[in-house]
Amino acid sequence: MTATSATPEADLAALRSALAGWYAARGRHGLPWRRTRDPYAVLVSEVMLQQTQVERVLPYYAGWLQRWPTFAALAAAAPADVITAWRGLGYNRRALALRAAAREVVDVHGGEFPWEPAALRKLPGVGPYTAAALRCFVRDESVPVLDTNIARVVARVAAGAALPRELPPKQLEAAAAALLPAQGARDHNLALMDLGALVCTARSPACGACPLAAGCRWQREGQPPPRAAAKPAPPRFEATSRFARGRIIDRLRSGPAAEDELRAMLPAGHRPRLAGYLAALERDGLAVPIGGGAWALPPG
Repeated sequence: MTATSATPEADLAALRSALAGWYAARGRHGLPWRRTRDPYAVLVSEVMLQQTQVERVLPYYAGWLQRWPTFAALAAAAPADVITAWRGLGYNRRALALRAAAREVVDVHGGEFPWEPAALRKLPGVGPYTAAALRCFVRDESVPVLDTNIARVVARVAAGAALPRELPPKQLEAAAAALLPAQGARDHNLALMDLGALVCTARSPACGACPLAAGCRWQREGQPPPRAAAKPAPPRFEATSRFARGRIIDRLRSGPAAEDELRAMLPAGHRPRLAGYLAALERDGLAVPIGGGAWALPPG
């Protein structure tokens, strides 16, 4: 989306203005990670928020920063302590990736956060989205930040698509970049994020309350349903390897356990696959064999 080929600059300015006004009045300004520009604190929040709802993250965020307030503090933490503190957030590999990123900041970059794009992207657990979020939310750089909520708003407003998966990634990124203001990208991206979370939701968008409705192509075209084929229903969570792995890690947080005990605590359908789960957890650095058929969280 460019001002010449899709949306006149005057209309883009009107959209930005309406969005800014809505955010000033209704944005989630009280979220603790929005009251800091510390790259460590922002990175912690971004990793915690990956595939995890805000409400689940809030109880963990302050406690984590109190226990490990800096990159250096987290870099010195034992892996077992980090995994234990992550209990309840899911996707335990994120905890180790966050610790690994802290170690790289300390050991490779002398404790200074690396802002050069290539170095930033080399940090463990930092992909394109997280790198853009750090640049924008810490330094107010004018870069698009395409989390799920922002991508959905941009797809609807700019392209008339019900869901972002209908668009090529480069088209979606170009549309988000065209909508960026010359200044104030941080508030702009946070406003889009909140609008997607609170108003322009995936299943029940409240278009009557949306500040962008007048300029929204999806609204103007009658809210067409998704063009992409629907994804098949996912398996029940209890039937997934993620569930079984999580149960194993939860048990190991209390101390070492024998394979027989771990097998017995799993639902029957998972028990024949215990060896595969343990091997995968070992590869991911989340569990280690300690002899005698027993397993534990990794030592320091």
